[in-house]
Amino acid sequence: MSLIRWEPFGDVDTFFNRLVPSSYANWPRLSVEGNGKKLDWAPSADISETEKEYVIRAELPAVKKEDVQVTFEDGMLTIKGERKQQKEDKNEKFHRVESFYGSFERRFSLPENVNPDTISCDSKEGILTVHIPKSEMLKQKPKQITVQ
Repeated sequence: MSLIRWEPFGDVDTFFNRLVPSSYANWPRLSVEGNGKKLDWAPSADISETEKEYVIRAELPAVKKEDVQVTFEDGMLTIKGERKQQKEDKNEKFHRVESFYGSFERRFSLPENVNPDTISCDSKEGILTVHIPKSEMLKQKPKQITVQ
């Protein structure tokens, strides 16, 4: 018997995703910390599957690989890190800044048929690629249980 992870807000997410176009999903959100306000952002990610593995590709432009941490715990893969703002040049005057900086975190629930010991990732040209190999699930034969 396999257990199914209960996600209490799963229906709310589904409802929200129907109402709001996906292009707005990764827009930064305003959060309040202490007395100040700050914009939270999250990198966009693509998730795909082949016969042998699941692949997550997260867009992390201008983020150094030293500033990214990928962890797996309790069936959840977490990508977190920080995009640091470049130091200002005293001779440069900004008229508009549309890039978002600061810490980010994305979490992905993985299926049971993955082998956490073989997960690997690499970063190339601003894309973090996480390879999650599938493991062989033992198919159990149906067992007849006698009714007494």
